[in-house]
Amino acid sequence: MYLSMIGSRLAARTPRIWTLWAASRPSQLALILLLYLLGIGMSTAGSPVVAGGASASTWADLRSPEPLRQALVGAAALLLVATAVHYGNEYADVDTDALTERTPFSGGSGALVDTGLPASILGRATAGASIVALATVAGGTLTGVICPLAAALLVAMLIFGLAYSLPPIALIRRGVGEPVNMVLGGLCVPVYGVAVVARPTVPAALAVVPFTLVIGCNLLAVHWPDRRADAAVGKRTLAVRWSRPRLRSAYVVCAVASALSVILLRSAGHIPDFVALAHLPAVPFLIWGWITLTRRRTPLPAVAAMVVLAAATTFAWWWVGMG
Repeated sequence: MYLSMIGSRLAARTPRIWTLWAASRPSQLALILLLYLLGIGMSTAGSPVVAGGASASTWADLRSPEPLRQALVGAAALLLVATAVHYGNEYADVDTDALTERTPFSGGSGALVDTGLPASILGRATAGASIVALATVAGGTLTGVICPLAAALLVAMLIFGLAYSLPPIALIRRGVGEPVNMVLGGLCVPVYGVAVVARPTVPAALAVVPFTLVIGCNLLAVHWPDRRADAAVGKRTLAVRWSRPRLRSAYVVCAVASALSVILLRSAGHIPDFVALAHLPAVPFLIWGWITLTRRRTPLPAVAAMVVLAAATTFAWWWVGMG
């Protein structure tokens, strides 16, 4: 309540600054940074998620100046890309956000709706943030701080992140937004974290498949409260296209597939025992999310499952790397 009051006062006094801050979605930027740290933590664990000859495959290596500089620059570049994508999403969704009833986890930031400012502000911010992000990636690549693979992942995340919501592609309006979102957030960001300081392998990508599937559960829940507004403006999310029983079945499929993938990854030796166990704290929240999906507007349980899993697996990988 107190933070909400502060936000209202800032929105009234400095509407443009507040809009740029709120539309960047600070809470989501924090989660993206956590997933980046997940990838850095994976790099400290070494094989099999890191190939031989990596620049930082142990915790001791990561504390040396060059990998630390790579990690900091990599984080800055990632946050710039994410901010540009968020601005683009807010710009494209201004009509949807004006129609829906926001929850703390859905309906966008509502920055433009709350301040009454024109959407063109975020249109220009999207272009500006994208240019700064690309310049940072180019500078980091030319100086050798950002490796080519990490740069390629950043550019791909920027392109597909903008294409997710912006016309003429607008993937979310074509019924493929959820899988794109899952891959970008659940797979690309952690693997990018590995690539910044090491050389990721195929098992590095496989190791985050369980989390990627949990993001699928989260998206089904997050899009549910906005389904009517999304339908009104032509956004073909799964919550718009599918019936309630089908959405609930898809949620179960993603959750069960996530659990089975943990078992398979552990059996194949791609993730340590401690990392496998770190997936358990999210299970109660996933069950809670299934119980409430399509029955309540709030996506809190599924969001909690995603955040808990991100935090638990990040801690687990760092623990393994320092062990």
